[in-house]
Amino acid sequence: MKIIIHGGFFSESDQSFEVKTAKQDALKEIIEKSYSYLKENSAEETVVYAVSLLEDDELFNAGTGSQIQSDGKIRMSASLMNGQTQKFSGVINIQNVKNPIEVAKILKNEDDRVLGGNGANQYAAEKGFEQYSTETQKRREEYEEKLKNGGKGTVGCVAIDKDGHLAAATSTGGKGFEIVGRISDSATVAGNYANTFCAVSCTGVGEDIVSNATAAKIVTRVTDGLSLKKAFDKTFAELKEINGFAGAIAIDRDGNIFHQDSEPTMVFASFDGSELEVFE
Repeated sequence: MKIIIHGGFFSESDQSFEVKTAKQDALKEIIEKSYSYLKENSAEETVVYAVSLLEDDELFNAGTGSQIQSDGKIRMSASLMNGQTQKFSGVINIQNVKNPIEVAKILKNEDDRVLGGNGANQYAAEKGFEQYSTETQKRREEYEEKLKNGGKGTVGCVAIDKDGHLAAATSTGGKGFEIVGRISDSATVAGNYANTFCAVSCTGVGEDIVSNATAAKIVTRVTDGLSLKKAFDKTFAELKEINGFAGAIAIDRDGNIFHQDSEPTMVFASFDGSELEVFE
């Protein structure tokens, strides 16, 4: 049983030492809770649980604390993939839901498993999800002052459970001030992908991750026989060719954990039951 989570990128230029410490503390608490949850639950259930905790924390750009788009509204995206069943489900540009990853979770039981915009909003309402404003005062102030964080904020989780099953979940509040209708990587296989060999969740600039097909490439290369490190090396070398900005976390079926970013510093934590690593 192993787990790794990410919370986007940390920028020394626009975030304080206090924010950095707060994110480190938050990730430690969330990963310890999620590992305890993993002991009694599947990888799929655990990645949803971990991402929902990240969505609930205002420090991260997903769920509560999501970025505000150019028209002053918040639209979020999230996805879930079960490596064993090979089912991918997600929501794109959903509004007024506390935990988009929970909507992605119940969509896995539908024939139509990826919904966007008004369709996603209506589905959530029909399934009993309460209307919830994910806006925070800080995000409103950033919007009003036209401050950007560079579009590098997303949260995610990858886990392997006691049965060796893998799953990945990713959620984002967007990059902020984007054109209405913009689709990120988080609810695509470029940003969130898993099979029986490997599971990957990405963060960074969505357009770069989609152009590079980052998560899908890494998983496919591991499936074809490359080690996790070599799959990352090759994929990130290709990302560099397009000047891409991304980070990724992964676990393979042997329980190897790996993470990499194209620029410093991806916010992450990993735990295998004895050793807890957190970004510095």
